[in-house]
Amino acid sequence: MKYFKIEEFDCQHTGKNEMNPDFLEKIDNLRLACGFPFIVTSGYRDPSHPIEAKKSKPGTHAQGIACDIKITNPHQRYLLISRAISMEFRGIGIAPDFIHVDFRREPGVIWTY
Repeated sequence: MKYFKIEEFDCQHTGKNEMNPDFLEKIDNLRLACGFPFIVTSGYRDPSHPIEAKKSKPGTHAQGIACDIKITNPHQRYLLISRAISMEFRGIGIAPDFIHVDFRREPGVIWTY
């Protein structure tokens, strides 16, 4: 990866990292397309991670095909979301201080936290 270190995507609970290489390439390309730095606040989550353990089945973080990106600047938020959609990220979650992006197989969805 050009813009990230693999360790940025480690599980915060276990330290494991089973990120999908295709997803990592895609997130690196998203960073290039946006033209500003990203801080990854959550990447891989082991199924034992407290957030994942509450789910009936592992989510996209546990599948290694998702990350949360810290973002508070409204213009950068717009750029990130519009570029993610154009690059066919299929899951986009919008929170006040981060954007979740994933590469799920199902049709695209956008939600707010």
